[in-house]
Order: sequence, then structure tokens, then C-alpha cells
Amino acid sequence: MPDREIGLRMEHVYKKFRRGEVYNCLRDLIPALTGQMFRRSELTVGDSREFWALQDISFEVPRGQALGIIGRNGAGKSTALKILSRIMRPTKGCMVVNGRLCALIEVGAGFHQDLTGRENIFLNGTILGMQKREIERKLEQIVAFSGLHDFIDTPVKRYSSGMYARLGFAVAAHVDPEVLIVDEVLSVGDFDFQARCMERMRAVLKAGTTVLFVSHNLKAVTELCERAILLDHGKIVVSGPTETVVQRYLSSSLGKAGGEGRDVYISEVAVRGAMGQQLKFESGQTAWVDVEVQARNSADNLAISVWLTDESGHTVFETTSARLGCGPFALSANESRRGTFRLSLNMAHGTFGVCLSVFRCDDQHEYDRKEPASMVFIGTTFAVRGSVNCFPSFVEAATQLADEEELDMTRSAAAAD
Repeated sequence: MPDREIGLRMEHVYKKFRRGEVYNCLRDLIPALTGQMFRRSELTVGDSREFWALQDISFEVPRGQALGIIGRNGAGKSTALKILSRIMRPTKGCMVVNGRLCALIEVGAGFHQDLTGRENIFLNGTILGMQKREIERKLEQIVAFSGLHDFIDTPVKRYSSGMYARLGFAVAAHVDPEVLIVDEVLSVGDFDFQARCMERMRAVLKAGTTVLFVSHNLKAVTELCERAILLDHGKIVVSGPTETVVQRYLSSSLGKAGGEGRDVYISEVAVRGAMGQQLKFESGQTAWVDVEVQARNSADNLAISVWLTDESGHTVFETTSARLGCGPFALSANESRRGTFRLSLNMAHGTFGVCLSVFRCDDQHEYDRKEPASMVFIGTTFAVRGSVNCFPSFVEAATQLADEEELDMTRSAAAAD
């Protein structure tokens, strides 16, 4: 793809670090040498302190599109973003960034504790590349977005951590860059503020901004990004459609099969919808949870349990195959059995863990447990909050009375006929 059509590109990027202490100035070297004299310990020539944080990273993001980066802590996600933001230099490789870049790597970075919220808007906005006239024009929008109107002339050292982060994101969200790099900053504030953050990100994408989004919030990644990459130990494991990449990540980190040393274990779990394997559903849609159980040694009187947990880890639903009319089953050595739970996802907006276990019905002995084995992301339903969706409606009393009178008249007419 031609460079003019690319917002971001990395080509065969490597980044090497050195473990332990590195002395770049005399101020650090003198106390370090003194400490070594007293400790009487020195590194031998054979000690290896170098490691590769990134290895052969290549990807590109077309203009106006969003790419998600996911992976465990230490996978190299933030390192890649810092290289693109020019905070670090790659050891090898090159990159292309077309357009004005804004990096939301740490919201509120550059705030001065003794300045007020209003003064810090001007300070932080300038650091992010905004002109004074631009900040003045957007000041009221920034304050309204943050929800801190009553405290905007208070020094930020008196802000709570949530207020501090909200102000930082509010400033950064109004920079209007051509390329936006976001690193785990959409989890600040309360429910309403997070909803505004997501709406702002959607508006930024709709305006044609190129977005690179790093987050452990897999639901946010699936909502914002059509494509994603999975990093592990500095290498790209898989790249492709976001739900496919998230499924791979969950299968490797949450639903690991094997059950070493167990007589009976859960060997496979898959969540699917009407169109096949998926993680993202709308409230009220149906999900099918496929599960396979294998036995190393013979076992009988078995059943499978499924339960859903909310973002706090609380169980919001639970049932078993036995309670649903499928009697206890037995497995011979090296035999497997497959089954499917059909679930109506009448939950509100949020992320829910899909958990499974296989156990004996008589003594409740649990052979294997996957908690969670997968996840489901319930789409935005801001009309309700909590864990469940009762699909409510509201009718004013006068309207309800008129409807009842009309119904009575209809019944009377039908009786007369």
C-alpha cells in the first residue's frame, strides 16, 4: 500500500534493552562503584544482561482505521507505542507516521501540582501540540467533558486520582490529531465518563483519524478496532480480524487445555452466535457454549457446570447439564464427550466471564475448572445498568389510563357484536 494511504507503519522493528543498572553519567557511576566495593560483587564477563523487548515487528494501519494491540504484561505493547511516539528509538528497523501525532500513553503527564485545573489545561494542551487560540476555543468543551466545572479553578494537587485522570483525558481527547496512539487510558472515571470516552473515540475514528489502541479491556478493543495483533514476548503471534485475535488470546491465556494429572478435564471451549464463533453480542441475543470433556481414566456420574461472572467476579448465573435434564454420564479411559449450552444473554452492557467445570454428581468432586474459559462482551445498552437486562419500558400514568380505556371500549364493542 502506498505511503500516502498509510497512517502508521512499522517495518522489521527490533528493540533491545539491558537488564540491571546502566550508568549514563558520572553522577550515577560513582555511587554504584562505591556500592560494589562494599558488596564485593561484580558481574562476570559471561553474564548476559541483554534481551529483546521487540523482535521483527511489522504492521501497518491505513488512514482512518483503528488497530488494536493486545497481550499479557511484558509482551512489548507499550514499548512499540513509545517507539512510534519517538520516546524511544528502535535498535533496528524503521517506521512511518503520516500526520500530526498525539500519544495518550499517560493521561495527565506534564500537569503541575500547584497550578489549577484551568491552568493545567493550557499547560498540557501546549505540551500535546495545541495552539493557545485552539485551547481557548475548546476550553469550555474540555471542562464540560471532564465534568469538573466546580473544581476547575482548584489546584490539581487537591484532586482525587479519578479527577486528575479525567482532566488529563479530557484535554488529550480534544487535540484532534491525524494519528492517535492510545495506551490503556479508557478505564478512568465512573460509568458515565467511560461512556463519554468511548463515544469520543468513535467520533475521532469517524473523523478519519488513524488510531493505534493498546488495552487489556478486550471489550473496548473489539468495539473500536476491526483488526488487531497479539504480542507475546516481543513477537507478533497472530494478526487479523479483532474477534479472531481475541479468541486466540483467550484460548492461550484463559482456557488452556491439557488438565495435566487430572482423570477428567475440559479439553475445548468455544462460544458462538448465529453467525459462528463470536465474542461480541447484543443484549438478549443467544449464545451457544460448546464444551468438550476428555478422560484419562474411566469415570462415571459426571456432569458439566456453566456459570457467568461479571466484571467484579461475582456469579450472575449458574446451571449444570444434570439440572437441564441431561442425566449423569460416564467416560471410559481416553474417551471424550461434547455438549452445548444454549444461553439467552439477557445481561446489561459489560464484560462477562464464561466459566465451566466438570464434576461428579454424587459427591460434587470437581475434576477440572476453567474460570473463565472465555468471555462475552455485551453491546452498549446505556438505558440499563447492573448485570441483567429486564428490557424495561415506562409509560406515563395518563397515557396508561387512556390505553386501558381504549382497550375496555374495544372489548365492549366486541361483546356487542
